[in-house]
This record gives sequence, C-alpha cells and structure tokens, in this order.
Amino acid sequence: MPDISIGRFRGGFCVYWHEDGKRRRYQLEARTRAAAEPEAIDVYRRETISQQRETASVTEIWEAYRQDLGGKPTAKTMGSTGKAVLEHFGAYRPDQISTALCRAYAKKRKAAGRSQGTVHTELGHLRSTMRFALKERIIDRAPEIERPAKPTPKERYLEKEEIAALIEAASAPHIKLAIHLLFATAGRVGAVLDLTWDRVDLDRGIINLRLNDAKTRKGRAIVPMNDGIRAALQTAKNAALSDYVVEYSGGQVKNIRKGFEAACTRAKLENVTLHTIRHSSAVAMVSNGVPLEKVAQYLGHSNVAITYQTYARFAPGHLQDAAEILDFVELRQAQ
Repeated sequence: MPDISIGRFRGGFCVYWHEDGKRRRYQLEARTRAAAEPEAIDVYRRETISQQRETASVTEIWEAYRQDLGGKPTAKTMGSTGKAVLEHFGAYRPDQISTALCRAYAKKRKAAGRSQGTVHTELGHLRSTMRFALKERIIDRAPEIERPAKPTPKERYLEKEEIAALIEAASAPHIKLAIHLLFATAGRVGAVLDLTWDRVDLDRGIINLRLNDAKTRKGRAIVPMNDGIRAALQTAKNAALSDYVVEYSGGQVKNIRKGFEAACTRAKLENVTLHTIRHSSAVAMVSNGVPLEKVAQYLGHSNVAITYQTYARFAPGHLQDAAEILDFVELRQAQ
C-alpha cells in the first residue's frame, strides 16, 4: 500500500495519496483524527484495491508488494528475481496461475542453467506476493505456487589449516579483516559489513552484530571476541577513517565477493562460498564439544531446533548413549 495522508478539508478530514503522478483526495465522515485513520484505509481500498480484483496482473501486485516492503532487503532482491518471474507470470492474473504454469517456469529456468535453489527462491517470492495480495484483499484466494524442493545444504566446510590459509591469502586489509570477522563471529556477511565501531566493545571483548532498526529477519547475535579477532580489531580501530569496521578509503564496503574469491584462488580452495565460512565456524564449535544450545545462540538462531537439524551430526557423542542402549548383541553375550 502506498503512503496515504490525512488532512483537513471543509471543516473535517480527508484522505489523499498520489497515483500516476496525480493527487487523489476524498472527504471522510470521521470527526476526529483517531476515527479518520481507519476510515482512510477503507476509502483507499474501496477506491483502488477493490477495483483491481478482476484486473490486477501479477506485475502490478508484485510492484505493490515491493513498495509495501519499503527498505527491507527482500524488496531489493525481488528487483532481481522479478526479471525472470515477471517475464513468465507478469501478464497473468492470480486466478490464472496454475500448477502447469509453475512447472513450465521451473523447466525453463533449469534449461537456462539456473540452479534448483535459485528457482526455489524465485517462486518463493511469487508465493509471498500472492499472500500479500490476499492479505490486502486484492484477491479472494491465493493460487497454489508449486516450486521445486529446497536443495540439501552444501556439506563443504573448512578445516583449521584451510581457514588460516584463507585469511592469510587475503591481500587487501579490508578483505582480510572481513574474512577474519566472519570466522570469529560466525555471522552472515551482511551483518559483518553493517558492523559499526559503536557496537564493538574492545574493553569488554564483545561484538554486537544486531541492528537497532530491525530491518533484517535473519538472526544476528551478540558474541564475545577471541584474542585473535581482538588484536585485529584493535589494529583496524587505530587506523579507522569511518564509523564502519570494514571500510575502504573511508567508506562502507558493500561487497567483498571478488576479494574473497581471489583469496580462495590464492589459497587453492575450491567449492567455497561466503556462507561456507559461517558453516565452517558452526561445525568447528559443534565438533569441539560446544553444546548445541550455545551454538544456536552464537549463530543467532531463534529456534534451537534449526541448529540441531543442521549441526547435530557433527557433535561428538551425540546420541551415543541411545546407540549403546540398542546394542542388543552385547546384551545377549552378557547373558
């Protein structure tokens, strides 16, 4: 829903908004500001959304959903995924979307060389768009969006020697610091690149990856420093030219992919992505006996079940007591 405003008009209240470069204004019956606000929403829906029920295309709803998301990261991502999704679905109305249409899309994207994970994400954005349309009463029923199964997470993780080699292979100081932070915090790359010095407490040894504005849905944690990252941060702090911990020429670094891939090449590491770092840190903690509940907190997981599902198999002795109970051969021999 675009921004709507409430103003004074003819001794009462009115609601207005801009559409196609023109301002639309409607008198409200409400006599107080509190009563005007819910009435304004009803008027907007009556005059715009309700008129779209029979004609709104996927493209129109997609853009309305992106506007509704505002500054959230998903809105930016949908600007990219929408290129393929809208080319295929854009001209259709929601009630015209079928399972066959979804399968045709998946087949076309696969033929174009796109991974199953990419197609899963793209169709997931379409599903979210349809749910938005249902919530906003643009449609009476959300169509079923069939999408391929989410691929199994990659098992690649780095051993201690590989981690040291990767950090050493990063030539640019900001790339080296970013990679070191990723390993030390087990954080996502966005959280590390967003990190500012006011959330780094060198005296207490704490790194706060959380954002106060809650723009992201992905969990972010507050974690302690180890000696290695504390020393690296102290060096970076002494040379800091901006508020951002990972900086280049006094400005925030938005992307480290090229520098990271170059470091991987120099370290002779294959099949390694930025997410491999977070996965490697989690595996290192679990395999060295850190309780899964603590690992969940370190990773910023809101549900420890996610941590168990992903990392329990790396825990030494996990379920070993259960396995011993099921040793029926040993039991029979003892008898």
